[in-house]
Amino acid sequence: MSVQAEGPFCVQNIRSRPKLHVSADGAGVVGHAGARLLADLADATGLTSAYSTALGPLRPRGTGHDPGRIAIDLAVMLADGGEAITDLAVLRDQGEVFGPVASTPTAWRLLADIDETGLARLRTARAQAREVAWLQAAETHSGIPAVKAGGRELPGLVLDLDATLVTCHSEKEQAAPTYKGGFGFHPLLCFLANTGEALSGRLRPGNAGANTASDHITVLDQALAQIPDAHRHGTVILVRTDSAGSAKAFLAHVRDLRKRGIRTLFSVGHAITEPVRRAIRTMPDPLWHPALNQDGTLRDGAEVAELTGMVDLTGYPAGTRIIVRRERPHPGAQLSLFDQDEGLRHQVFLTDTQHSGGGSAQFLEVRHRGHATVEDHIRCGKTTGIGRFPSRDFGVNTVWLELSLTAIDLLAWTRALLLDGELATAEPKKLRYRLLHVAARLTRGGRRLHMRISASWPWRHELATAFHRLAALPRPAG
Repeated sequence: MSVQAEGPFCVQNIRSRPKLHVSADGAGVVGHAGARLLADLADATGLTSAYSTALGPLRPRGTGHDPGRIAIDLAVMLADGGEAITDLAVLRDQGEVFGPVASTPTAWRLLADIDETGLARLRTARAQAREVAWLQAAETHSGIPAVKAGGRELPGLVLDLDATLVTCHSEKEQAAPTYKGGFGFHPLLCFLANTGEALSGRLRPGNAGANTASDHITVLDQALAQIPDAHRHGTVILVRTDSAGSAKAFLAHVRDLRKRGIRTLFSVGHAITEPVRRAIRTMPDPLWHPALNQDGTLRDGAEVAELTGMVDLTGYPAGTRIIVRRERPHPGAQLSLFDQDEGLRHQVFLTDTQHSGGGSAQFLEVRHRGHATVEDHIRCGKTTGIGRFPSRDFGVNTVWLELSLTAIDLLAWTRALLLDGELATAEPKKLRYRLLHVAARLTRGGRRLHMRISASWPWRHELATAFHRLAALPRPAG
């Protein structure tokens, strides 16, 4: 008995792939061609020249590779998805596109030679380039976008601070056991919610306290130093953190910044202590109001109430308010004993935004909930250098973190200045897959080097347009 296959999936209709004969002798072909976009953007914003000036003292004889250029190549490699210093080979082995790139030992020596003074110079250089990038955004686009919450645009800038754990699989200096039972580092980071730029970061041992006020103050001050003067002064700056940022000393510092002409506000998580529990239990039902979604619609099963006046806030800045949200827990949510007893999940936060500034409890709660986006920034940052530190030396890893922040900035500036549509909000993984890792063919003609992207590549036009926009960007004077 024989059986004949029928329909569109019968065996005789399956076509095999064309046979290939593979060799390693190709010429005139380059991979990761789109990464050249990042290197050229570093030049266009003045970042390369600023880094060269910052690290100039490490090149006393003016010979060999420019230290600033090495730092930029490392940042481009990290933005392109590299995980180790040896991944510089991707750029180095394609000199026709990326020019001379330092060897792995030379890059190692540079990281080891950068001390705290050199790090401070790198941060200053990055701030200078950021000012140029923001001016370019103002001239070619609509400037820095606003953060949205509850269907409204938030005025000014929003800084999100959060810490994360980075596991180390070998013995490294100052790596330590973490509160989750792992082993590694516990860096504290600050991102600009408006654009996804990585403003500052502090590498810390794995056993560093989550709510250390001094670390939060340092990271916030470094982040504010990254913001151009025209935006740092006269612009409302909202500082958001989880409950780790609720230390009174940190909030007092946020308030004191106003004396320096920086209009800072805070919105920080707060632990559910016994006094808070009592206030929640005694809150009358009529004083609970429906919570909002980010688009301004009502959030199903969630309510908001203000506990100000029911909880002792002595020691906190004057005008501090305390607000709580309760809602039905989603499947798999981790609940405290109090939440299990009540059958609802509770989130509490503090803010110094007043009613007169449009600060209803409902709006302030949905504004604070937007802090959760920092977890996406950290997740992407871990694929851009933060998730793996290369050295046993803590100083080298500190420099690596700074270059990782630079890499994140290059990706953010690429989205803001050179891309449209979904790519303008794409995460690094998508940008790498569609643009940065594309292959191209190199040809010469008319005394020019041409990089020809495949005519069948789905995102060829987007990448070509990005290069054209890069060429048209206004350059900093000098």
